[in-house]
Amino acid sequence: MDHDLLHAPGAHPIKLWTHGVPVEEDARKQLINTARMPFIFKHLAVMPDVHLGKGSTIGSVIPTQGAIIPAAVGVDIGCGMMAARTSLKAADLPDHLFGLRTAIEAAVPHGRTAQRGIRDKGAWGEAPHEVDQMWAHLEPGFKRITEKYPRLEKTNNHLHLGTLGTGNHFIEVCLDEGENVWFMLHSGSRGVGNAIGTLFIELAQQDMRQHMAQLPDKDLAYFTEGSQHFEDYVEAVGWAQDYARRNRQVMMARVVAAARSIIAKPFDAQVEAVNCHHNYVQQETHFGAQVLVTRKGAVSAHKGELGIIPGSMGARSYIVRGLGNEESFCSCSHGAGRVMSRNEARRRFSIADQEQATAHVECRKDSEVIDEIPMAYKDIDAVMAAQRSLVEVVHTLRQVICVKG
Repeated sequence: MDHDLLHAPGAHPIKLWTHGVPVEEDARKQLINTARMPFIFKHLAVMPDVHLGKGSTIGSVIPTQGAIIPAAVGVDIGCGMMAARTSLKAADLPDHLFGLRTAIEAAVPHGRTAQRGIRDKGAWGEAPHEVDQMWAHLEPGFKRITEKYPRLEKTNNHLHLGTLGTGNHFIEVCLDEGENVWFMLHSGSRGVGNAIGTLFIELAQQDMRQHMAQLPDKDLAYFTEGSQHFEDYVEAVGWAQDYARRNRQVMMARVVAAARSIIAKPFDAQVEAVNCHHNYVQQETHFGAQVLVTRKGAVSAHKGELGIIPGSMGARSYIVRGLGNEESFCSCSHGAGRVMSRNEARRRFSIADQEQATAHVECRKDSEVIDEIPMAYKDIDAVMAAQRSLVEVVHTLRQVICVKG
């Protein structure tokens, strides 16, 4: 059997593709809480990068009928990956990669300025033309949403489009097994997606105030199909997912332009391209039924569908092709998955550890990125081995440049 089965009293079955990778006890408890919700369709599917999350477990696939859990989608709505193979070879890259890294850093706002009253370095001061053009596609939908929920108007929306963010969001230059150069990045719906997620999580909890005591976790508060908030959330989450996809497209175009400013040799940047979400919800058909599938830290892996599974900033990443495994609701992992919290990583590791773990990568190696040290993540090889029945590897990538927010 390619997966393990977890049964708990009063819960739907839980199927785990976790052979050979650790699953923390708190994550198991959280999975059981979600599996106890009455509207789960058939079973939960759990990916090998599974770890504790807010409300629902990261690395889980939650199929529902007649209801939707906003906290299961989370606040980084539409977070995902984009990768593009170029016509460049490793030998075409500069001997010293610092100049290319700094050109990418200059082209895409990243990080965040916490102090109030100072312009946030992670947002545009003035949006470039291509950001304005992309926002024009998004603005009508945003107006419809903000007419109902004016609180969302005063969010970072237009000026966050085409920006990276913080934490585990990154831009990388990678080489595949044939020494082909790839650009790869990871980001989502930025400030506006966070605001949408936060608002609807609050609304779900307010709507269920009388029933909260019966919920295994307040973050499992849900909207029922047919209710006004259900329809509004489906509209808003769909818009945020579109924003996230377009955000990655703008960033990728700017990364390519930055590379062209450094690399004299002309190159094609769309030899192969993949753009996939891993925090989202959409309607799909499974086992002959219409189902809402929430992938919280999981990627769609329908038969023949391409996806991206990144490792850490010091490990390999993979371009994969889905095998269409119905038992997993045609899904796979979204990365390696953390084995410790950010605070634990900061406590346990030093700058010297970070320098050693990323010696082969042109990247920042300071105290601000220790929480992203490779040792804070599961072994990507073990994660890939656990999901052999879900995906096949098309390309194996190793990063040579990594830009962190």
